[in-house]
Amino acid sequence: MKFLDNPTRNFFFTGKGGVGKTSMACATAVQLADRGLRVLLVSTDPASNLDEVLGTPLDGHPKPIESVPHLFAMNLDPEASAREYRERMVGPYRGVLPDAAVKSMEEQVSGSCTLEIAAFDEFSRLLGDKDATKEFDHVVFDTAPTGHTLRLLTLPSAWSGFMDTNTTGTSCLGPLAGLQAQQRVYQQTVKALGDPKTTTLVLVTHPRSSALKEAARTSVELGKLGVKNQQLIINGVFVTDTPSDPIAVQMQSRGQSAIESMPTEIDSLERTIIPLAAAGIMGIDALRNVGGEVKIAEVTPNEVTPVDASIPEGLGSLIDDLASVGHGVILAMGKGGVGKTTVASAVAVALAERGFAVHLSTTDPAAHLAATFAAEELAGLTVGRIDPAQETADYTSDVMQTAGAELDSDGKSLLQEDLRSPCTEEIAVFRAFARTVSEGADGFVVLDTAPTGHTILLLDSALAYHREVTRQTHQMPESVEQLLPRLRDPNFTRVLIVTLPAATPVHEAAQLQEDLRRAEIEPYAWVINECLAPLDVHDPILCQRRQHEFPFIDEVRTSLAKRVALIPWQSEPPTGLEALRRIVDSNCEVGS
Repeated sequence: MKFLDNPTRNFFFTGKGGVGKTSMACATAVQLADRGLRVLLVSTDPASNLDEVLGTPLDGHPKPIESVPHLFAMNLDPEASAREYRERMVGPYRGVLPDAAVKSMEEQVSGSCTLEIAAFDEFSRLLGDKDATKEFDHVVFDTAPTGHTLRLLTLPSAWSGFMDTNTTGTSCLGPLAGLQAQQRVYQQTVKALGDPKTTTLVLVTHPRSSALKEAARTSVELGKLGVKNQQLIINGVFVTDTPSDPIAVQMQSRGQSAIESMPTEIDSLERTIIPLAAAGIMGIDALRNVGGEVKIAEVTPNEVTPVDASIPEGLGSLIDDLASVGHGVILAMGKGGVGKTTVASAVAVALAERGFAVHLSTTDPAAHLAATFAAEELAGLTVGRIDPAQETADYTSDVMQTAGAELDSDGKSLLQEDLRSPCTEEIAVFRAFARTVSEGADGFVVLDTAPTGHTILLLDSALAYHREVTRQTHQMPESVEQLLPRLRDPNFTRVLIVTLPAATPVHEAAQLQEDLRRAEIEPYAWVINECLAPLDVHDPILCQRRQHEFPFIDEVRTSLAKRVALIPWQSEPPTGLEALRRIVDSNCEVGS
């Protein structure tokens, strides 16, 4: 990888979910450690799978990787960080203030906003406090999916600005004294991120138009933040030596076409091409080989289908059952990059073509719905998104017109300061999410949700939102009061867990299912996307990847899901109504 020719001290890996950030971060860390350098590998992703890739259980403290001398790794645990943060904020006041006041403070610092700032607090310590990582030559950060990462990176200036202008000493995060004590570290974090001699930002993408556009958007946003030392990795580039295999030829053509039409914002970046691996990048040996020659096992086309292979049905029959209720909410959930937008869009189109009124929307900050539909329209289908900026403006206006209506000028000033907190955006988006879900009473609402960690925080924030919104407005919208009952009602809400036929997506989807069940939300079905299993392939790399899929399809079918639908890999990009129809109508018989 080219950026390792003259490595900086810090590396940041970011990009659209599912493009291989963790694999590339791990490969970088392993290859640096193999040079005899002491390396700390850190995940700031709530849905981290460092443990699985490295084959070592990790926690919130640096742990040596036995098979790689000089390499240490850790997962930042947002929940643990939030607990520690809350105690730092509230602890000094126990026994000093009345119990009621302490309880109020505890409630103020119990929301998802606190979870985010607490994780960032730990992240800043590692990046902005040189003493915290002085024993290491390099620190490699495997970051969360793009939308979360951008928010993470903007927090230093956001919180610094809030601390500079807030005169009340309090916020939705509780007393600001604790934050102010960290302000120096936050400023050093921003400085380190923007120093090209200290930090390299590596944009990881796939050879797909949507992923490349997302990388370009991220590049521009990071440039505005002063992070301009950027490198590009295009991961999973496929080249076939089997021209007689039409699937292989089409896969190569799609990738080449996407790269050739790459957005100008990233076309000039120094890039590293990583060939498509014949199997998942798991284990130290595979990480050492990243960037090298693809290793292909001896597999022939006739040997890749297990005798007892059972291919799940396609998406069509699942649509029939979803349509039978006549209304409700359908949530497409899963790890970033698994195709939630595609599945949600295909479901919405199929329901609309059955004569139902359907509203398709997203809570995902990256929001790719417009590109998926390619500006086409369909009777009965409306497409929208929850726009954080607009929702925040609307929410702020509502609060000032209600809670602020009878306040004097000083009271209004205090309320305006409180609303300038970055947490207000989370509250506004949550309110919009609840409002959108409520529309399922009169028709179908299909939601393409954000990547797993963000989605769970969104769902889990109901009680925190309740406390926060009543703190500011003393009012609770009916849609928010009814949200959790609606999400828990299997006759109103149906969750489709979307995954890919590979280890990490399946196991993260399984964790998502457990999180949902803890929230008393039972998934309706799993959808395994982009499968080679039903296809007739001859290229050696694709044969091996196809063989690699069957154990994971079987795991989902027999151990994890009550119902499964499978979508074959599509020769054409899933853009436009016709392509979305093909997804629903795809034949899933083996060898079709």
